[in-house]
Amino acid sequence: MLSDKSRPVIEATLPLVGSRIGAITPKFYARLFAAHPELLDGLFSRSNQRSGNQQQALAGSIAAFATHLVNNPGTLPETVLSRIAHRHASLGISEPQYQVVYEHLFAAIAEDLAEVITPEIAEAWTEVYWLMADALIKLEKGLYAAQANGKMWTPWKVDAKIPAGIGSMTFTLEPADDTPVTAALPGQYVSVKVQLPDGLRQVRQYSLSGDAGTSRSFTTKLDDGGEVSPVLHNAVEVGDILEISNPYGEITLKDGDGPVVLASAGIGCTPTASILRSLAESGSDRQVLVLHAESTLDSWALRGQMTDDVERLAGADLQLWLEEPEPGTKAGFMSLREVDLPANASLYLCGPLPFMKHIRNEAINAGIPATRIHYEVFGPDIWLAS
Repeated sequence: MLSDKSRPVIEATLPLVGSRIGAITPKFYARLFAAHPELLDGLFSRSNQRSGNQQQALAGSIAAFATHLVNNPGTLPETVLSRIAHRHASLGISEPQYQVVYEHLFAAIAEDLAEVITPEIAEAWTEVYWLMADALIKLEKGLYAAQANGKMWTPWKVDAKIPAGIGSMTFTLEPADDTPVTAALPGQYVSVKVQLPDGLRQVRQYSLSGDAGTSRSFTTKLDDGGEVSPVLHNAVEVGDILEISNPYGEITLKDGDGPVVLASAGIGCTPTASILRSLAESGSDRQVLVLHAESTLDSWALRGQMTDDVERLAGADLQLWLEEPEPGTKAGFMSLREVDLPANASLYLCGPLPFMKHIRNEAINAGIPATRIHYEVFGPDIWLAS
């Protein structure tokens, strides 16, 4: 935990560092990639660097972690650290890389805050960094050890490539060698590595949208602002081999018999569809409320799978919001104020960040405790519920 010596220093300097962290992180990445350009090949997302998403993620994580240490002495934000650890493990982050990050991050801090930083301030923020890094290293070692194999990437053969709504595609893959396969849990994701036309390898995470277990099925949206999905849509064909990570992600269906609410928007339906499929396959008698928001009915990527699974479950109900409504649907954007939420429900949430913030706030106002709201963020704001 944060030492008594460092706590008052962090508390006093947090407003300054927090206000400057957005300027510090671009300098950090410039230093990092100048020294280690290989990190852009198969690890860091070039599109996220261009958009600033990666900088926002790092800035938010450091500032929020320090804030938690000051406001909650003796504890760590375990839920958020778990989310970061799963993401790191899906990319193959290793312990030595934390030292590399530390070296260039603190050089950037020293450069940006040269007029005010003192040895005492540097020492306190170093403590914050290594408290966070050590916690993540421990979690990531446990995640790696739990896999059925010790490999970061294994080859998978594309068995099917099927259009899924307007602008989306579902890929089904089978193992291409005899590497032991880790069974995936409903709601988890894998990293997919492809080579771009310019030769650079890039990675993106995709939720497993079909059956869990040892199969791999994921659905991608072409217009997602990244560089991986266009390669998958336009260049990858049935029979090709893709490099896939082991499954990760801690937003999975929790055991129990209480009601389940699955709320999604757009391509965010992929993890909720996986959870819904697992409930249907097991013949669950839990009450299940499926809420989905989409622009048009034809844009709903997993429409057939999800409607079929709702029909298979005696206790399931589906409510749909469309910007261009059709008979039997609600008009506009999703609002929980229009929904009769079951008592003691657990909410699973995925979609664009503004959508999730809105629905999470409505859920809390409706009486669902934050501890029963589970969400997956594939954007920069990993501290949505901290």
